[in-house]
Amino acid sequence: MKRLLCCLLAGTLLLAPTACGKSGDQAAAPAGDRAAETLSAAPGGSAGVDVDLTALSSTMVYSEVYNMMSAPDGYIGKSVKMRGEFAMYQAPGPDGAEGEGPMYFACIIADATACCSQGLEFVLAGEPAYPDGYPALGEEITVVGEFQTYPEDGFTYYHLVNATIE
Repeated sequence: MKRLLCCLLAGTLLLAPTACGKSGDQAAAPAGDRAAETLSAAPGGSAGVDVDLTALSSTMVYSEVYNMMSAPDGYIGKSVKMRGEFAMYQAPGPDGAEGEGPMYFACIIADATACCSQGLEFVLAGEPAYPDGYPALGEEITVVGEFQTYPEDGFTYYHLVNATIE
């Protein structure tokens, strides 16, 4: 009886990895491409928005924004909609003086346990003057914009351009 049970268990374990696999004739897409395609089809998606992060749970949004930063090729040029907390950072000026450098605006998303944050910088269409054309710091916002890259100080950064706050 033990031998029969062991054979059945071994057979089940051997077949388990094949149960959920894709057929061999489909080519595997990079992770960023698969995620962007999945999010595009998310229920409740907005018209004209390729990647609607507002339709996902906080854990999934956090994970997807992380994926956007680590595998951005599948998102470049796509319209992204996200909801989070408005934040602003002003870099020091060329001589190190506070409040004289460029300003960066972002939508910050906390994960489900609120222990970790992930954000995405955005540039509003028309680039209004701060603070007049912007919400209050910490206010919950929904931002829609086109995901793009830009170089700065030898690094590549990602942001939403031509963004609007809904």
